[in-house]
Amino acid sequence: MKTQLNLKVDPQVKKRAQKRAKELGLSLSSVVNATLIQFARTGELELSSAPRMTSFLEDLIKEARTDYTSGDLEVFDNVDGLIASLNK
Repeated sequence: MKTQLNLKVDPQVKKRAQKRAKELGLSLSSVVNATLIQFARTGELELSSAPRMTSFLEDLIKEARTDYTSGDLEVFDNVDGLIASLNK
């Protein structure tokens, strides 16, 4: 037997949460149930906001990988050489 739980939630938060749940193939009810089950079992509430790279950062990483694989990198033996290169 199930019981009903009434929550007051900001409409936009509910909409976004439903969208995320749907992307995972879940209902919002199952997400809430899973969260409550874990909280009841462990007494812990885990919240996270997974970091995401910006497209700018992704482009920088691609460029760095290309430079690395092509051997087009300047190598420094000491900090003075690095600073001299940066000041060119």
